[in-house]
Amino acid sequence: MTDTAPTVEVRKICTFVEEILHEGGPAPAKPQRKVAVAAVIRNPYAGRYVEVIEPFMELLKPLGLEMAKRLVAAHGGDPKRVETYGKGTIVGADGEIEHGAFWHVPGGYAMREVLGGAKAIVPSSAKVGTVGTAIDIPLHHINACYVRSHFDAMEVRIPDAPRAGELVVVLVMGDGGRIHARMGGLKAQDISVWDGQR
Repeated sequence: MTDTAPTVEVRKICTFVEEILHEGGPAPAKPQRKVAVAAVIRNPYAGRYVEVIEPFMELLKPLGLEMAKRLVAAHGGDPKRVETYGKGTIVGADGEIEHGAFWHVPGGYAMREVLGGAKAIVPSSAKVGTVGTAIDIPLHHINACYVRSHFDAMEVRIPDAPRAGELVVVLVMGDGGRIHARMGGLKAQDISVWDGQR
């Protein structure tokens, strides 16, 4: 079975801002700021198996760009302030885990575009869940995924989503690594290869 004309129907868009002012030890020079934007959309393939579903990714690209722009705006409108990113999807109970993959291209490429061509692959998570399910969105450095100080995550949950026939698609951007990061490894200021890893 195929579906040639799915549509993107958005029920709501939510923005979550987390500012970490203290983590114990000395006060940081600046708070760590993480922002998530989540959209609740209808899953056009919920409740049935459809063989050809990839075209739906293309339809999600404008939503991805809108959400990425909202993230940059929440960081003061300056893409240069953003140092970490990640994405994820919660699939409602009538969907399948493969539907979480709809968000890989629209979410990842949108963030790279608004950030001016970030190099690192965008880390991702996906799960099937019910109303109120939380998801941890993995984060790492936008230009080098081996920058250990920037390995982090942000939890996102919408109390009334996803309903069984919905998807929650999420993008996250942060403005720095973990407060008091001290586990060694490549430092952000030492990125030199610019291959998305080092």
